[in-house]
Amino acid sequence: MIASVLSASSVFATEKVNLEFWTMHMAPQFNHYFTDLATQFNQNNPDLEAVWVDMNWDQVQPKLIAAIAAGNPPALVNFNVPWVHDFARQGNILPLDEYLGTDKNLYQTNALNDVTYKGKIYAFPWYNSVSVIAYNKSLFNKAGIKAPPKDFDELLTQVKKISKKTKAPAFVPKLSAESGGSFINWFCYAGLPVIENGKAVFNSPKHIALLQKFADLYKAGAIPKNVFKMEFEQEITSYNTQRIAMMTTAPQALKRTQTDSKAIYAKTAIAAFPISEGKIAFGGWMMDYVIPTGTKSPADAAKLGKFLTSDAAQLAFSKETGTTFPSTKQAATDSYFMSGAKSRDPIEKSRAIAALSIGNAKTLTLEPGILPDETTMQRMLQNEVQAAITGQKSAKAALDAAVKDWNNKLSKSSL
Repeated sequence: MIASVLSASSVFATEKVNLEFWTMHMAPQFNHYFTDLATQFNQNNPDLEAVWVDMNWDQVQPKLIAAIAAGNPPALVNFNVPWVHDFARQGNILPLDEYLGTDKNLYQTNALNDVTYKGKIYAFPWYNSVSVIAYNKSLFNKAGIKAPPKDFDELLTQVKKISKKTKAPAFVPKLSAESGGSFINWFCYAGLPVIENGKAVFNSPKHIALLQKFADLYKAGAIPKNVFKMEFEQEITSYNTQRIAMMTTAPQALKRTQTDSKAIYAKTAIAAFPISEGKIAFGGWMMDYVIPTGTKSPADAAKLGKFLTSDAAQLAFSKETGTTFPSTKQAATDSYFMSGAKSRDPIEKSRAIAALSIGNAKTLTLEPGILPDETTMQRMLQNEVQAAITGQKSAKAALDAAVKDWNNKLSKSSL
């Protein structure tokens, strides 16, 4: 009987804490990366068992909500920034400040700001993205432009100058609603508020002046007439056929130019997309890991979260994807990125330029749940913005109308 008790005690003592972590649509391309990462973590932590589970992006939220309701959520879940704010507001994920401690200093400040809700950090920042400018050197030279723009206003000046010389549009700002081109993104990029104290405030003189800049580009023929329907694939095609002088792009899109249009690729140079007055780099969209409310061992989950988003793990993931950038400070300075800083090859150069900009990357979006009827309200704003840019309305009249409509809906939802 004593032997049986000792045997049972031995089994109990070696029982491991299961740490299931979910990702979005990573299999099968990155199977070996995640399985190797889990194996490494488990070898370093014999009392813990990290188990990777991958699923489609549209499965994550409903399955997590069901798991929380059943009292059996996973240890970590891969989220995007809007989801973090939505679930933090609902109380369905845990604040991480007590688990991060001084380790929060490993991450970029903007990355932490992206996942901060009411003063608390709710996610471990993971991979990010940022846009660069790929431009046609021949068309720039034809317009007498010797260097890329230093700020956004200079970019717009160059766009007009190129268009005047080439008699063709030069730039495709993200304005297509189908591609997530809400003008809210441009307000956020410029550091201008959208909602304050429960009211829409995007009809100030600065907001109006920003919208007017886009209207001026349209009137000058510096952006395509179909810009409101122009999605990313069309922008790449237009650049590859020399119908536009530059494209705002993530570095991976240049592989299409390299493959489909070698002559244009040979003429391509790379510059950083200008940092805005809001000190934000354009094109950020960060992914992260959260700890759901009800997780059995949040301290162990946090240990796994810090491991998965460590400098080493993030750098390794960037090398695997060839398209993503770390949200940690040290990893972004690795020679994998920086070795291309002086390269003449556009892809290598873009990787270095983007990595240098990643500290200023921020996910440009409104916090979910702020708008009572987001689809209708965004569509109304889009219609007014389009009317202003195409010259059917003044910028002031368009934004005044949109703000009035938004505030009517916001006031009714607060009753």
